[in-house]
Amino acid sequence: MSREIVVLGAGMVGVSVAWHLVRQGHSVTLVDRREPGRETSFGNAGIIQRESVRPYAFPRDLGTLMRVLPNREVDIRYRPAGMLSAVSPLLQYWLNSGKTRYAKIVPEYASLIMRCLETHAPMIEAAGADHLVRRDGWLELYHTQKAFDARLVEARENRELYGVEFEVLDAAGLYDMEPHLKKGLVGAIHWTQPWTVADPGALVQAYAENFEQQGGRFLKAEVQGVEKGGKGWKVTTDRESLEAEQLVVALGPWSDKLLSRLGISVPLFVKRGYHMHYASADDNARLNHWIMDAETGFLLEPMRAGIRLTTGAELADLEAPPKFKQLKAAEQAARRIYPLGERRDPEPWKGARPCLPDMKPIIGPAPRQEGMWLAIGHGHQGFTLGPVTGLLLSQMMAGETPEVDMAPFSATRF
Repeated sequence: MSREIVVLGAGMVGVSVAWHLVRQGHSVTLVDRREPGRETSFGNAGIIQRESVRPYAFPRDLGTLMRVLPNREVDIRYRPAGMLSAVSPLLQYWLNSGKTRYAKIVPEYASLIMRCLETHAPMIEAAGADHLVRRDGWLELYHTQKAFDARLVEARENRELYGVEFEVLDAAGLYDMEPHLKKGLVGAIHWTQPWTVADPGALVQAYAENFEQQGGRFLKAEVQGVEKGGKGWKVTTDRESLEAEQLVVALGPWSDKLLSRLGISVPLFVKRGYHMHYASADDNARLNHWIMDAETGFLLEPMRAGIRLTTGAELADLEAPPKFKQLKAAEQAARRIYPLGERRDPEPWKGARPCLPDMKPIIGPAPRQEGMWLAIGHGHQGFTLGPVTGLLLSQMMAGETPEVDMAPFSATRF
């Protein structure tokens, strides 16, 4: 039975939800203040991360905490005001990163990650977006044998438990694959399953265009209000008012602002990040794969716009003004392993990852709000998990039994 549905948010998650709903035969309007894929989904590393079956835990060992405390690292920085405003969810995040709690979270989280490729694949095909996608994995680089060996222990456990595939590269093998990296690295893990995307925003845009080709409607408008009324829900925008039987909230880091006005409290906080594109300093140099300096905490990605450098996380308020010292530190570190040239962008990009304290997204009905559904809080993996979220939520909305146990992703857990 066809229903009228409004989806708020046109990042990877919202577009994927809308795509699945329109394929079920519903009348779907997708709403965002910007074109699809121009906010958080635009600025990520562009990896569909099949290997990432363990969510990012809060550091708990003393050595890491002492390293981070001076606030000069590439992988994580913080602003005291931002940490104070999110003190409760950050405390829960720290508690959930403990061994016992984290061991329960990982298989629940992995149940989504393990389906990321099989859910992106039909969307890529339908959108004609194969030219944006590479299927040769990515490289995780190491400077020290100790850190490399520790990571390999975890990688082998992930292979046994979750079917993660990889190859171990010694220094010779690494430099054979990436001859223009500077010497001194001890080796790398080649994650062979993930797919990489040369323009993440363009992939989201391609999915959105295919959604429209199938009969969906995209409305570029600012949401001004949401309330019960008419057919079920009334959405007021700066362009027009919409009425729908059902409403999906997929507004990423802005979701809690809308939900709080409806009396729904979710412990959302953000991890911000920055990126910049570069040329190669040497015309003969080439970066063949997406690479991550695992011990420093940055990634380099050979994208259409140039070599993208992405930083780690910044714990700060969503709307706090940017500070580019983390990016500058990442750039200095990146130049030590690859001949980066001049910057190509007029200014750095800044975005925010919407996070929840147990590292899992909310996917399912909103509490005490009949006809409202949530797809929020995907943290670092919204780009990876958008399509599987869309599939599972559309199954729930149709009254079907989802392919995954959705209890761990219920909003009621908070």
